[in-house]
Amino acid sequence: MAAELKGKDGAPVRPIIIKRKKVVAGGHHGGAWKVAYADFVTAMMAFFLVMWLVSSANPETRAAIFEYFKNPSMENGTSTRAPQGAKGPGGASKSVVNLGGAMEAPRASPDIQPMLGKPEEDINDSAHAETPEEARARKLAEAMEKRQLDSLHKELRSAIDNSQALKPFKEQLLLDVTPEGLRIQIIDTQNRPMFDLGSTLLKDYTTRILRELGPYLNSVPNRVSISGHTDNTPYGGGARNGYSNWELSADRGNAARRALVSGGLAEEKVVRVVGVSSAILFDKKNPRNPVNRRISIIVMTKRAEQAAMQGYERDQPGVATAPAGPATRSAAP
Repeated sequence: MAAELKGKDGAPVRPIIIKRKKVVAGGHHGGAWKVAYADFVTAMMAFFLVMWLVSSANPETRAAIFEYFKNPSMENGTSTRAPQGAKGPGGASKSVVNLGGAMEAPRASPDIQPMLGKPEEDINDSAHAETPEEARARKLAEAMEKRQLDSLHKELRSAIDNSQALKPFKEQLLLDVTPEGLRIQIIDTQNRPMFDLGSTLLKDYTTRILRELGPYLNSVPNRVSISGHTDNTPYGGGARNGYSNWELSADRGNAARRALVSGGLAEEKVVRVVGVSSAILFDKKNPRNPVNRRISIIVMTKRAEQAAMQGYERDQPGVATAPAGPATRSAAP
């Protein structure tokens, strides 16, 4: 045990305790901005991710998202007093706000859509809008149809180049693809006309061309439209009974139809035969050029066929296809 300190008088001396306070410098307080910046960057990443997802979504998905934010509730609202101008489910507001995809969304109340000024067929079409499954099926069918027409185009081009019957008339056979389908035009030349002047009787070589084409046109399911064309030289028959280039072009179209059918084209595949006189010139700068006298055969797409049949089907409900048999002559402008 340590000896006890004593004073001069012998009394114990109380020790003196000195307390020294250690001063420690405070930490650096400038790191809080990093946390805020990290939160900001995370929020921006989330924002741009949402924008990317919305931009990559199809119109049906965007419309569904729009409808959800218009009315997130799964049930109709029960409030007796909706917000001003609102009649939708859940009391959702109907205020006009530009939300981008809103124009693609289906209306909540189609019964109050303005229908004034809309043709009847447009109203019917909007009431029977195709579903996503129907749209996919339609696009698949159109792609398959395009492949078939492209294949027919190649076959005909090859046949024209290699066939002994068609090769001599290579310059008179023109092939191209139009919005209506694959178009085959047989044109007149100065030295090799398809018909005698003012006549509807096919030349022998024209009949041979059409009979060669018949089996090719019959190899695809698409139906056919035939048009007869003339140049603008007035009909030289003396205008008997009002007979003109209109009737002449229609009769020539029907003569071509008969030759195609005799060559193997199924008669029910002809949708229409029309005469257009000189209304659609091949050479507009020279209306009397022999190339304006031609027969135009179009292997129609399904959409073009439906457009051609639409008026007939509207007049006679329940008729889905054209009646079998030869197409009637049309010579109206």
